Formats: sequence, structure tokens, C-alpha cells
Amino acid sequence: MAETEQAETEQTQTEQTKEGQTESQQQTEAQNAEFAEAQDTGPAPGEENLDLLLDISMPVAVNLGKTDVPFRRLLQLGPGSVLQLDKTVGEPAELYVQDINFATGDIVVVDGCFAVRIKEILGTEQPDQVAEATGQQ
Repeated sequence: MAETEQAETEQTQTEQTKEGQTESQQQTEAQNAEFAEAQDTGPAPGEENLDLLLDISMPVAVNLGKTDVPFRRLLQLGPGSVLQLDKTVGEPAELYVQDINFATGDIVVVDGCFAVRIKEILGTEQPDQVAEATGQQ
């Protein structure tokens, strides 16, 4: 029986040693990665990439006006219903790209389709910045 206990003890010690080695191997396997510095081998920045960007189509949204409608009224809308917008006839529509207002224009008809004649290209200043620059609030 002593031999059986000794064999079990040795087996347990061997398993613990293997587990200890596995844990220590797992700990020592993690090393900092070292990379060589990247070399610029392409064309000068902005030359070739700009051509690629110039061919991308961007969705343009035209805002003719807006209004607030109570939910009850929305449920009552149907064919023939009319919603009055906040802009008057002749007031320019707003053009947006990715929710950024970039221009205003007049609504026109071309070959039986609605179109927009650009009236003004807006700057990159935000409305708050424009108000501060002009002294308005």
C-alpha cells in the first residue's frame, strides 16, 4: 500500500510540476512586440488618394421646409392631406451633405423633374460662430 501511495504522490507532483511549467510558460510567452519603422513608399500624400476621393458619390438632401405636427394629426394624414411648411414661396431651400448645410438654392423644374439652382455656397463657420462674429446672439 505504501508503494501505491508513493506512486500517487509522485503522479500528483508530476502533474503539479507540469501545471506549474504550463503557467510559467504562459507567463513568459507574452512579450512586447517590436516593429520596424514604416517606410513611405507611395506617391506624395494627397496626389493619388485625392483622385480616388473625387469619384465618391455623396448623397445630397434638399430641405424645402419643416413643420411640427402633433402625433394625433399624423395618424389622421392620408391621400390629399396638406402639410404647410415654415418657408414661404421664393425662400431658398437648404442643401445638406451628411447633415451639414453647405448651400442654399431655388427649387426649379428641369425636364419635368424638380431640381435646385444653387444660390449660395455656405462657409465652414457654424451659426454660433457667425453670430459671435457679427455681435448677434
